[in-house]
Amino acid sequence: MNIFKPKNESDVAQIIRETNQGLNIIGGGTRGVVESGENSIETKGLSGIIDYQPGALTMIAQAGTPLKEIESALSKEGQRLPFEPMNSRALLGRVGSPTIGGVFAANISGPRRIQVGAARDFLLGVRFVDGSGNILKSGGSVMKNVTGYDLVKLLSGSYGTLGVITQVAFKVLPIAETQATLILDGLDDKNAVNALTTAMNSPFDVSAAAHAPSKNQTYIRIEGFDKSVLYRSEKLQAHLKKFGEAQVVEKSQSESLWSKIRDVDVFSDKTSDIWRLSVKPTAAPEIVSAIGFHQYLYDWSGGLIWGALPQGSDPRLALAKFGGHATRIRGKSGSVQRFQPQTKLIAELSEKIRCKFDPKGVLNTGLMV
Repeated sequence: MNIFKPKNESDVAQIIRETNQGLNIIGGGTRGVVESGENSIETKGLSGIIDYQPGALTMIAQAGTPLKEIESALSKEGQRLPFEPMNSRALLGRVGSPTIGGVFAANISGPRRIQVGAARDFLLGVRFVDGSGNILKSGGSVMKNVTGYDLVKLLSGSYGTLGVITQVAFKVLPIAETQATLILDGLDDKNAVNALTTAMNSPFDVSAAAHAPSKNQTYIRIEGFDKSVLYRSEKLQAHLKKFGEAQVVEKSQSESLWSKIRDVDVFSDKTSDIWRLSVKPTAAPEIVSAIGFHQYLYDWSGGLIWGALPQGSDPRLALAKFGGHATRIRGKSGSVQRFQPQTKLIAELSEKIRCKFDPKGVLNTGLMV
């Protein structure tokens, strides 16, 4: 078993050019995507912020830069990663430090996605090494720089199967002055999702909406300037009156609550397989009932379901009649695929793209098929 630890982009290219064997691509090693394999490339040696322009709301960093270093630099300027990436270490029982390249390679997006978009929506440019060892660049450091194929979007969420990301340029946003969370107690799943979608369809600019059946609580977050948050919270309370009286928790309590939802810490001490489902929000309660999760959490106003099942279970048969996708986040593979099986047409297209970017078939081979 060989673990390659390149110190720069040229090292990555050389390693790939000189191998004909499969390579596992590892960032901080905190997400547990790669399950086995003889050879690995760790990108942690490609670390450091290259350029940060707070006034332009942009940053360029090497892919192996720890996420905590990125967040610390942004925080000093009153800015943040808008898409709120989760920390999966407790859920997966991992150590190490998540990297910014890993976040974009897996398109990790948290509760705020329903308001601002996914991680890939903030990725402006990438440098990467393809499966032939070619160093490629796509995009730039400004939003308007888009030409030809959108490789920036293609690389984000490809889990290292098309190329090893070595550098990322991305957009950031200011930290909100304050936040508040409305908490509704005692709603069943159907009424909770109804409350969440009602809030999302209101004019009060909700930034997160979740329901935790284990606590029998429904959460709706509002962020912004102090006076605006106060005004919108009061108006939203009145708007949701038919679902009961909402209590309001403010800044520090709200932040703590959403970090736990973001990291799905309710599952961190479990041994079950953990699944992540992307579905139509209004169908979520029926989907949960059909699958039979023994513990679950709704995020994205019901559009994202986190659920626990016995080891080796596959929720996809029950999910099929509703539509949506299921990804196994924790648990050994066995005969159950980690990622949602693709339709014939999508599988053929994906294979053609993979062959173009990785003709030797060495980058995280078989991970997404």
